Amino acid sequence: MREIVHLQIGQCGNQIGSKFWEVIGEEHGINSVGTYEGDTDLQLERVNVYFNEAHGGKYVPRALLVDLEPGTMDSVRGSRIGKLFRPDNFIHGSSGAGNNWAKGHYTEGAELVEQVVDRLEFTEAESNLNDLVSEYQQYQDATADLDWEPDEDIPEEEVPSSSAVTMQRTVEVKTETVTETTRQLDDM
Repeated sequence: MREIVHLQIGQCGNQIGSKFWEVIGEEHGINSVGTYEGDTDLQLERVNVYFNEAHGGKYVPRALLVDLEPGTMDSVRGSRIGKLFRPDNFIHGSSGAGNNWAKGHYTEGAELVEQVVDRLEFTEAESNLNDLVSEYQQYQDATADLDWEPDEDIPEEEVPSSSAVTMQRTVEVKTETVTETTRQLDDM
C-alpha cells in the first residue's frame, strides 16, 4: 500500500492543496474536522494512503503546508478545512520574500528547509510506527492459533506427529522461532 506525504509550498501550492484536501475528504467520507461520515466500507479501504488515523477515530492528512509568510497559513487555518490539519504541520516564515526570488531562495527559504526536512522525517517515522503496530497486531492474531489441537475423530495415521505440527506452526509465525524449535527436535 502506498502512503503519500503531501507537500504544499507557497501561496499557490497551499490554495490548490486546500482544494485537493476538500475533494479527497469528500471522496473518503472525511468531514472538515477529520471524522469519518461516509456510508460505505470502500471509502475507508484506502484512506490510509492520504490520512493517518489519530486518537478518537479522527483522520489527519499526511501533509506539510509551507510558506515564507504567515498570511497564507492563516487563510488555510481559517478555511472550512482548517481544523483538519495538525497545527505543527504548518511551517512558515515571518516576513516572506516580497516577490524577490533570491531572498526566498537564499535567505528566508533557506531558514525553513531544515524545519521542513525534520517534519518530513517525523511524518515518515510516524507512518512507519503505525505500520509496525499493525504488523504486531497481525502477528498477535497469527499466534492465537498456536494452541490448535487435531480433532479426535481423525484416524491416527492421518494426524501428523506433534513435532511436525509444532514445526509447521512455528514456520508460519516467525522465522526466529524455527531455529529454536529445530534445536529442540534435534535434542529429542
